[in-house]
Amino acid sequence: MNKATDTFTLKNGVEIPCIGFGTWQTPDNEAAYTAIETAIAAGYRHIDTAKIYKNEESVGNAIKKSIVPREELFITGKVWNTDRGYETTLMACKESLKKMQLEYFDLYLIHWPASFNNYENWEQINVDTWKAMTDLYKAGMVKSIGVSNFMPHHLRALIDMEIVPMVNQIEFHPGQMEQETVHFCRKYNIVVEAYSPLGTGRMLDNAVLKSIGKKYNKTAAQICLRWAVQNKVIPLPKSITPDRIKENIQIFDFELSADDMDVINSMEYFAGSGHHPDSMKE
Repeated sequence: MNKATDTFTLKNGVEIPCIGFGTWQTPDNEAAYTAIETAIAAGYRHIDTAKIYKNEESVGNAIKKSIVPREELFITGKVWNTDRGYETTLMACKESLKKMQLEYFDLYLIHWPASFNNYENWEQINVDTWKAMTDLYKAGMVKSIGVSNFMPHHLRALIDMEIVPMVNQIEFHPGQMEQETVHFCRKYNIVVEAYSPLGTGRMLDNAVLKSIGKKYNKTAAQICLRWAVQNKVIPLPKSITPDRIKENIQIFDFELSADDMDVINSMEYFAGSGHHPDSMKE
């Protein structure tokens, strides 16, 4: 990957940019609008949001007013837990598209799986939700479909469906590589995206990452993001600070050595959200 617009190819042929701009915890006001405006100007063409982020309106306004044509942007939305199920998923997607002033999503995800700790019929809930995702895809309202926070035991119920998930967005950063899930996804040609690729900021002060960064004249954040891309995972950094938004995309003018990749790959867990899809309270 040599530039931000380089892409991975999903199993249906859709091209997804190799780095995205995340909007979790970005408020639905001028901050979100300005962040998206800054990100697009910096070169991001992949924007990730979700209903539960409660910023779809501001993100949509910035996309609508962007000088970059809509067809050159890749926009991701997500169906929230309270909207799981067939009819409610269809309705949730339509409402999000309307709020964002979009005709379609490039990617639409199930935000969290229903799990056995919360539902006896958790697999059926996920299957019913996936059937709605499939119909949204067939109707052209979404160009590709996938999941988020799904582990192998959540994915197995969907592998034999008419259309298999194309993307799985998971927490992924140094010290938390989720190797079992990543290997499962690779087996079924499911592209992996990384949310919280900077460990909600906790990667930035890590001595190992800072030391590697000095070798390349890069920040710890840039090392994390380049490391993700070289692991063939799409990072989704977020920020509302203009300088950091620009800095986070400046990762295509260097390449980490095999030795440095091995060092980072071998790091033990030291930061993360602690969230697990089977222990999340609904």
